[in-house]
Amino acid sequence: MSDTRLKLMEAIARRRTVTAQYNGNVMELAPHQMFERRGDLFISALNLNKNWRSPDERKLGHFKLDGLGATELKEDTFDPLPSFEPAAPHEEDTLLLAI
Repeated sequence: MSDTRLKLMEAIARRRTVTAQYNGNVMELAPHQMFERRGDLFISALNLNKNWRSPDERKLGHFKLDGLGATELKEDTFDPLPSFEPAAPHEEDTLLLAI
């Protein structure tokens, strides 16, 4: 099991934030769930660095684990989005872990 995968599983289970590089950018993420799509692993996470117009606008993005680098588990915890319900994003996806 990869180090990134283990860190993200712990982050989901313990509701802790992570920092990671994705497409050349360093992001702080609040991972809510992990799922599989066509044999690849993804997380659904809130990008805490993104400037949202309002708290109601915030939504989860989907990030492929293979694209996440330099992942670091932080001590900071987070509250899930109020609208979050654990479910695979698409019918063909398989939910593996959720907060």
